[in-house]
Amino acid sequence: MKQFLFITDLDYTLVGDDQAMAKLNERLKVHRQTHHTKIVYSTGRSLYLYQKLTDEKTLLEPDVLICAVGTEIYYSGSNTPDSKWSDKLSEGWDKSLVVQISEVFPKLKLQPESEQRPFKVSYFLEEKISRDFLSDLESRLLEQGLDIQVIYSLGSSAHINSLSGVYEQGKDLEIPVLDILPRKANKGMAMTFVRENLEIDVAQTVACGDSGNDISLFADRKEKGIIVGNAKQELLEWHKAHPNENRYLAKANFATGIEEGLEYFGFL
Repeated sequence: MKQFLFITDLDYTLVGDDQAMAKLNERLKVHRQTHHTKIVYSTGRSLYLYQKLTDEKTLLEPDVLICAVGTEIYYSGSNTPDSKWSDKLSEGWDKSLVVQISEVFPKLKLQPESEQRPFKVSYFLEEKISRDFLSDLESRLLEQGLDIQVIYSLGSSAHINSLSGVYEQGKDLEIPVLDILPRKANKGMAMTFVRENLEIDVAQTVACGDSGNDISLFADRKEKGIIVGNAKQELLEWHKAHPNENRYLAKANFATGIEEGLEYFGFL
């Protein structure tokens, strides 16, 4: 065995079964000590909500933290986001204009201020929405010269619970959420940026996820990918429509599914 780059989503991927996560954490801890494996968390949470999660759950200290759906990158020991990544995202982005245009869509309800980040505008939705709604919203933003993307996903009830100080283990209310980001920002692009900075081969990189905002982690097709058994329907449908031998759909849920995939690819 040798060093690899381990990148994982948190809510309902790594986090969801405390006992399973503790078991996987121990194996990853030993692998990092022995082979200098790098651990990266890639989460839709803001830095604030990530820190709340670390108060509630026993997580390994990551080498790199990717927050806010790929828009912020923090290295171990620093609370300042990577300035080179921020500069890259600033081109074609105007947060105030994004908010102004989005206000005409009554279905969009702004998430709390802690979740509104320099390169991310986030909304809750009262109900699931159609592709036409997403296309209309994106078209209006693009018409104003904004270089953006709209990411729609389900199963983010943990974010709401965390804002109220509660994390309901294993419970998924499938609350629709929508994020508007610079087009150059998502979990997948942030993963590539980090991997290149760490100088780790793409063949020694594995990403894990469970929902729609994790699709970009698997879209490049070069890295290994693990989809946990409890994955949301939008990710499962995408996986079925875009088959790839480098991607593994686990039978087990949460951290046990990650461990299953890591063993399948020979990383553990």
